Amino acid sequence: MPSKKILSEKQELVKALAEKLGGSISGVLVDYKGTDVTMDTEMRRKMREAGVEYTVIKNTMLRFATAEVNLEGLHPFLEGPTAVALHVDDPVAPAKNVFAYIGKDKPMQVKAGFVEGRVISAAEVEALSKLPAKDVLVAQVLGTMIAPVTGLATVLNANIRGLAVALQAIADKQSAA
Repeated sequence: MPSKKILSEKQELVKALAEKLGGSISGVLVDYKGTDVTMDTEMRRKMREAGVEYTVIKNTMLRFATAEVNLEGLHPFLEGPTAVALHVDDPVAPAKNVFAYIGKDKPMQVKAGFVEGRVISAAEVEALSKLPAKDVLVAQVLGTMIAPVTGLATVLNANIRGLAVALQAIADKQSAA
C-alpha cells in the first residue's frame, strides 16, 4: 500500500490527466514500443509545433483518468507501453501527426482514439488522419455553399450586360436614322 504522500501525488496526476482528456476534442493512444530516441525527439518537436500534446503515461493512471471523463471504451487498449497524443481544437491533428511517423521503418502502432468523447478504432483513426484539417474542411463547405450564389450573380450580371448592349444598339440605330 503506497504512502499517503505518494497516493496524493498519483491522485493529482490522475486529476490533471482527466482535465487534459476532458478538455481535448480528440486523442490517439499509441504503442511506442521500438521507437528510438532520435525519432521520438523529432516526433515530439513536430507535434508541439502542431499544438498536439504527446505524453507517455502509465496505463493505470490513464485507466483512472479515462474513467473520470467517460472514456471507459479505451480500457481494453491500455496494455503494454502507451502514449497519448491530444489536441484541444483540431479533431484531425493528433491522428495526422501520429500517422506521419508510422510506417514500415517506424515501429509505432495506433491502439485506438477518441473524438468528442466517442471512442474510435485504429482503422477509424487512420481514416481520420487522411481528412484535411478543420480549417480546410470549413473552407470547402463554405465554397460549396457560396458556389450557387456566385453562379446566380454571374448569370444575372450577364443578363444586365446583354440588356445594356441591346439598348445601346437601339440608341445607335435611332441616332443613325
